[in-house]
Amino acid sequence: MRKTTKSPVVRRLAAAAVALGSCLALAVPAGTAAAAPSDPVPTVFFGDSYTSNFGISPVNNQDSERGWCFQAKENSHTVATRSLADKGITLDVQADVSCGGALVHHFWEKQELPFGQGEVPAQQDALKQDTQLAVGSMGGNTLGFNRVLKQCSDELQKPSLLPGDPVDKDEPAAKCGEFFETGDGKQWLDGQFERVGGDLEELLERIRYFAPAAKRVLVGYPRLVPEDTTKCQTAAPGQTQLPLADIPQDALPVLDQIQKRLNDTMKKAAADAAGGADFVDLYANTGSNTACDGADRGIGGLLEDSQLELPGTKIPWYAHPNAKGRDIQAKQIADKIEEVLNR
Repeated sequence: MRKTTKSPVVRRLAAAAVALGSCLALAVPAGTAAAAPSDPVPTVFFGDSYTSNFGISPVNNQDSERGWCFQAKENSHTVATRSLADKGITLDVQADVSCGGALVHHFWEKQELPFGQGEVPAQQDALKQDTQLAVGSMGGNTLGFNRVLKQCSDELQKPSLLPGDPVDKDEPAAKCGEFFETGDGKQWLDGQFERVGGDLEELLERIRYFAPAAKRVLVGYPRLVPEDTTKCQTAAPGQTQLPLADIPQDALPVLDQIQKRLNDTMKKAAADAAGGADFVDLYANTGSNTACDGADRGIGGLLEDSQLELPGTKIPWYAHPNAKGRDIQAKQIADKIEEVLNR
């Protein structure tokens, strides 16, 4: 099992980044105060489906294999970039390589696309020596949150576009809360969190190595399950399915604790990153816009139709941000970028 202590790769990257950072520091006059940049800021966006905003139409790159990343033309990065421009902060977006299904290691390894539709390069390839800002979110797929959801839902275990298998097919969905709090389920989860922490550490070091001048912003995930889980027993306006489908109500607090633990793991990775990194705590600021908040929901229901469809098939949201959630996400990302650039 991979440990979260620094691997040889991370140590080598860290040493190189320190050397490059020292050279850059010598070029900056002592005592120079930071101010909002007057020139466009070279920026790279990276991430997974919560960053590409799976479920929102239309989709970028529909004429290439990248269309299978399901990256919305109006994703949170695009909306945040536009709102920052309204404040006089211009991002020169060198690339947005966010792609649905990406695991953390796809930051440094190529990603195979679904249905044999090809592959996309490692996301770190978008970084340049002059990149000054790198922003994105990864971790949920490495954790296997889709597998957690499938463990808890008979409906999600049916053939669908949602990838992955339940953690243990022999354990009934009705007992998934207990499964993840004891025995093999807990052991599996602990191992997954260890992997997420180590991989995020490497991701942040790789940004520092390939773009030594870049400020790093890691974005967390919005909250899916409310504190009051009885809300999840009522369908949203215009819907017939419950927002979290057939997941047992007694398992919902367990799912929320898993998500909070992921949020804390990401926050710690940013806090511990050599050279400093920032964190956008979406979980802490989206408690009134969960999948179970009816008309105020910022998360599309597990089986609620999204804006996407394949020929003859509506694609569910699978608990991804809808347009309202995208806008909430974009505002918090823009606020953090503004704070970072004004430092």
